[in-house]
Amino acid sequence: MARFNVRARKPPPVSPVTTTGRRLRTHQGGRGHERDARSELFLLAIADFVSQQTFYESGAARDDRFAGLVRELAVSDPAWTAGLLGWLRGEGNIRTAAIVGAAEYVHARLTAGATDGPSNRQVVDSVLRRPDEPGELLAYWTETYGRNIPKPVKRGVADAVRRLYNGKSLLKYDTASKGYRFGDILNLVHAAPDPAKPWQGELFQYALDRRHNPDTAVVPKSLPVLVAHRDLMALRPAKRRRVVTGAGGARRLAEAGMTWEALAGWLQGPMDKAAWEAVIPTMGAMALTRNLRNFDEAGVSDEVAAQVAAKISDPAEVARSRQFPFRYLAAYQHAPSLRWAYPLERALGHSLANVPALPGRTLVLVDRSGSMFYARLSDRSELNRADAAAIFGTALALRAADADLVEFGTSSNTITFREEESMLKILERFGDLGGTDTTEAVRRHYRDHDRVLIVTDEQYAASRHGDPTGQVPADVPVYTWNLAGHRVGHGPSGKGNRHTFGGLSDAAFRMVPLLEAADDTRWPWAA
Repeated sequence: MARFNVRARKPPPVSPVTTTGRRLRTHQGGRGHERDARSELFLLAIADFVSQQTFYESGAARDDRFAGLVRELAVSDPAWTAGLLGWLRGEGNIRTAAIVGAAEYVHARLTAGATDGPSNRQVVDSVLRRPDEPGELLAYWTETYGRNIPKPVKRGVADAVRRLYNGKSLLKYDTASKGYRFGDILNLVHAAPDPAKPWQGELFQYALDRRHNPDTAVVPKSLPVLVAHRDLMALRPAKRRRVVTGAGGARRLAEAGMTWEALAGWLQGPMDKAAWEAVIPTMGAMALTRNLRNFDEAGVSDEVAAQVAAKISDPAEVARSRQFPFRYLAAYQHAPSLRWAYPLERALGHSLANVPALPGRTLVLVDRSGSMFYARLSDRSELNRADAAAIFGTALALRAADADLVEFGTSSNTITFREEESMLKILERFGDLGGTDTTEAVRRHYRDHDRVLIVTDEQYAASRHGDPTGQVPADVPVYTWNLAGHRVGHGPSGKGNRHTFGGLSDAAFRMVPLLEAADDTRWPWAA
């Protein structure tokens, strides 16, 4: 009797985040599943803002765990680790963890004398995407390992410097508050100018002069943005500077590379209506989104506000700004004027473009337990993991053909919504539900759905019924979206219709329809 060797039979698809089979306890005491080192590092890295504590782990403990995993895998699996770090800073849009990871990667491999895999120089270069980041990496290295900088680090930083340094980046990032100024970095790594940028040699020399001889440094004529900035800074007194923000001010400020942060200090007083309206045309979508309250308080005109609204809700601008979706919820909560609600709603929708429209019936469970509320996502955010979970869970429910949206903690509730409703309004219905009884939430709300998605930190309480994923039949896929990166998961992953993803962007959801099409998924950088 043929049972297995038949043409129609396909092996079940697998996802890259896998568990080892070893059973451990979650922080809440539930019987959890240990992940292998690569899976643990991946989930921790995409949820890690460095030094940010969670309810269960201190920032220092998370940093130590992250660094230790990078050091281990840099030696045992260098190609995979290098791929993770480059992707993390690129498509993953996570800055500090990538920079820290690159430094730990290089140190581990130099210590071990390893020479296989991607070069240390390439890995350093791959994580430096913004002009202030060479200084960030060097500062981390010297603080952690001392002032003896290895050649691969210097060469990787030099490669990045040639890509990133220009007149505008010098004005924005080469400030007295930095431990490593542009001139310090150039002295240390001896970066040669890019032959394709004939002006870069004079830029490098000026960066050195203004660092070591600021009183006599001469702005090179080959860099018009620096010349325009010098002329603007020479204006005295402050009343004459205010005049610049009048008619034609936007053009002059743009030519001088004046950012809104620099303009506030240059005016030696508050940013009034004229100042904001002069600098708004050159502000990026991210800066605009963060300053909506300031625009209202300054009284910017409806005409200028319409320009702001158009830019922050433009799909191309949203994609270019690469903001995490929760940034738009934060802006909505803190901007007092209703004129921003619709553009923020549209921007939030654009930022969730990868959330798939799932067919059939879907159960979406959103963790609103105390541990998800405990700490902010980062020092610059007022939001927490509970807010992020609500955003992604709601987006999934709105896109799905037929979805039940449930919030859970000690208890659980169904969140009612209409397909045409504003996502931002639906988010206001979520509450704080105390503990973490994920198993009971699944048992109570699973009713022959075609799939279950759980957005959580996975730290569920012990249950006599077993782990949450075990409450769903084996032939029904369960997708866990982990937002915290703890070591132990609430269920198995990587086989048997059980899959774990993670992070604070919507990219992971692209894997769901692939898996349901019986297509194995790979790590994002290997796809």
